[in-house]
Amino acid sequence: MKSYKQFINENLSDDKVSVFKFESYTLILSHNPCDIFTYYNVEEMHGLNLEDCKNYNNTSQDAYIAGLCNFIPKPDNNYKNGDPKFLFINLSRCTDDIKTFGLIMHELMHQSFDVHNDDLSKEEEIITWAELEAYKVFEIVKKKNTI
Repeated sequence: MKSYKQFINENLSDDKVSVFKFESYTLILSHNPCDIFTYYNVEEMHGLNLEDCKNYNNTSQDAYIAGLCNFIPKPDNNYKNGDPKFLFINLSRCTDDIKTFGLIMHELMHQSFDVHNDDLSKEEEIITWAELEAYKVFEIVKKKNTI
């Protein structure tokens, strides 16, 4: 079995977009928020669209998408629980450790609600799962931002 460090190093590259497959989601990293649309070859998804993204003044302080956790786009837009999900992190918004970890934790809370079937009686499990995943993603983001 591969170690977590081997997993990161095998999937990390200096390519424009880095992709990591986790059990309950696909992690996608890029410095350009519009790459999430081109990665999935769609013009729009979940109320957002590529044209608006391209026209937005994306900076390290403000972006059309800082992070996004949602269903992998389907042509029919007919989503149901259990459909595969993605987590996108816009690396240009990862300007310091606090902002980076906050962004990652925020997006993983969305995913954790899904993993735990929106069962609020599992509040501690929901938060703990997101926190533990955030440590993993944070390590990957830190390595990616140093390439």
